[in-house]
Amino acid sequence: MQPLAITAYTATSAAGRGRAAHAQALREGHTGLSDRPFETCTLKTWVGQVDGLAEPLAGADAAWDCRNNRLARLGLDQDGFADAARAARSRYGAPRIGVFMGTSTSGIQQTELAYRERDAGGALPDWYDYGHTHSPYSIAGFVQQALGLAGPALTLSTACSSSAKVFASAHRAMRAGLCDAAVVGGVDSLCLMTLHGFNALQLVSPDICRPADARRNGISIGEAAGFALLEWPDRAAPGAPLLLGYGESSDAHHMSAPHPEGQGAHAAMAAALSRAGLAPGDIDYINLHGTATPANDAAEDKGVVALFGTRTPCSSTKGWTGHTLGAAGILEAVISLQALEHGFAPRSLNTEAKDPALGANVLLEPREGALRHVLSNSFGFGGSNASLVFGRAP
Repeated sequence: MQPLAITAYTATSAAGRGRAAHAQALREGHTGLSDRPFETCTLKTWVGQVDGLAEPLAGADAAWDCRNNRLARLGLDQDGFADAARAARSRYGAPRIGVFMGTSTSGIQQTELAYRERDAGGALPDWYDYGHTHSPYSIAGFVQQALGLAGPALTLSTACSSSAKVFASAHRAMRAGLCDAAVVGGVDSLCLMTLHGFNALQLVSPDICRPADARRNGISIGEAAGFALLEWPDRAAPGAPLLLGYGESSDAHHMSAPHPEGQGAHAAMAAALSRAGLAPGDIDYINLHGTATPANDAAEDKGVVALFGTRTPCSSTKGWTGHTLGAAGILEAVISLQALEHGFAPRSLNTEAKDPALGANVLLEPREGALRHVLSNSFGFGGSNASLVFGRAP
């Protein structure tokens, strides 16, 4: 495929605000996870909370106010991303820049708050606005409004692959001539429904998550916002990182469990390599989906080993951020781009004793050295899988 240049990118999570903060956390091994309870949640678990979301949105943003869009605004204001998007608007025109967002639960917390204020007849309060808050489209509409854009805008909600699949959607739209550039990203914020829902599925760990560890027993849920600006390479500065390939698959093995042999993961990774014109040996580091549940880690491991063997360095970075669900794809894409930029493959944080049943080369210590190509995996409920390949322009 014709690569796309990534001319600006940023992420905000419990591990830090912006690229520099994430790079520092990855190098120093400082987790953003905490056993501090979220709101009224009584579950014994660790979560990745982003601080600074108590202040309501104001001005032109006020109509969109909810935790999810507050987190989006925080993310847009990091690393000069909003300024970069506005500069692109000046180059191409507002109607020629698309917005492609991923989310899982969107602003469902706003509905939780509204339900607490139902009247005697069950009616929701007058202030509640589903379209600007809870609706999955809310995040795309908010970002488009916040950046003054007017091109195609959509939200993908395919569980935990949502904000990885936006890269593929943006590439197809640009190739079709629907837009000349694209803002892609994802936002997912904490809410009680997510915490209790995953706990009901027996997927939440009472301890901090331990990807690939012999004692792993579930996820730690986090929240995050991340964004990237995609342009054709001839409009980018020399040396800009590139989206070289993407792969998508839908194995539909089970509503909430992966195919036990990792067939969907294997298909997505193989498609990403094929589209990038690369062989498995060309990948220097894999950012695993690595949720820390027994079934997910084992299935992904089988897919990785079948395609890459046992030598390619890989790790899960959810020990820093928690599983940010619909924002996992963009957050881990940003971490992969940081790995390329800094020549640094992070270890799998909190992994103390690797499960001997896993064959992949999971890093227990960080590794320094120039990276040419990295692959990032995001696999969601229902077998909705996506893999992304990033590299640097020669």
